Amino acid sequence: MNKKQLVNQKTIPYVLIAPIVIIFTVFMVYPILRSLYLSFFELVSGSYEFVGFKNYAALFKDKTFYKSLFNTFIFLIVQVPIMIGGALLIAVAIEQKFIRGKAFFRTTIFLPSVTALVAYALVFKVLLNGDHGLVNYVIELFGGKGVNWFYEEWPARFAIIISITWRWLGYNMIILLAGIQAIPGDLMEAADIDGATFWDKLFHITIPMVKPIILFCTITSTIGTLQLFDEPYILTAGGPNYATITMGQYLYDNGFRYLKFGYASAIGYVMTIIIGLLSVFQFKATKEEN
Repeated sequence: MNKKQLVNQKTIPYVLIAPIVIIFTVFMVYPILRSLYLSFFELVSGSYEFVGFKNYAALFKDKTFYKSLFNTFIFLIVQVPIMIGGALLIAVAIEQKFIRGKAFFRTTIFLPSVTALVAYALVFKVLLNGDHGLVNYVIELFGGKGVNWFYEEWPARFAIIISITWRWLGYNMIILLAGIQAIPGDLMEAADIDGATFWDKLFHITIPMVKPIILFCTITSTIGTLQLFDEPYILTAGGPNYATITMGQYLYDNGFRYLKFGYASAIGYVMTIIIGLLSVFQFKATKEEN
């Protein structure tokens, strides 16, 4: 093999990965760097002017931003534990020996996660309609009082939480189910022989064995919740009185409704910092001791 052939062989891998590197740079790296650049500028009379950290400083005086931060953390604190806990219990229940039609249950519970975001949000908007919705009809059928889901602060928040949980429960359930199926059967058989109950096996075998997977699901769900946009935007438009506006929607409003791209970029980087800090905290909190 001569020197020219050797050089050609060495360059082939770089030629093959060049397209994906170019695409990644154009559509990922450049927008990230560009938004960081824009966060230090403000659009004035059709041109950008450098304002330093003014956009970041304005965030700490912005009551609407604090409201969006509060709402986002309400969704995070309430919805993520319910979803992960529910997904784990369903995954464990489906794997019980006496359950028949496991494939049917797995498919049925997973299907919402592949439903189009706008489609399912509109379905929930109809189901939770305060005047003619099916949910209120069932509540009133049993003697309860209909809930004004989209026009009162806390009902509106719970409407968002219910819709998100319905969509992503099955997604996390499938991931946890894969981890549960990897647990050696000998452990469960030994526990059965020792007379362990369902809850004993859950807390002393299943959860410790799938702890890394629970951590993965928790972190991905946390990131998804902190970036929440579609459901509040379609179901409640951030109302009533900003009761359901999230950081993602507030970023969108500033960038694409008010054309304050510098301010929107600053919100985006604050979101990134919060997501990073929470991810590190979750890793630290669940780190196993040597």
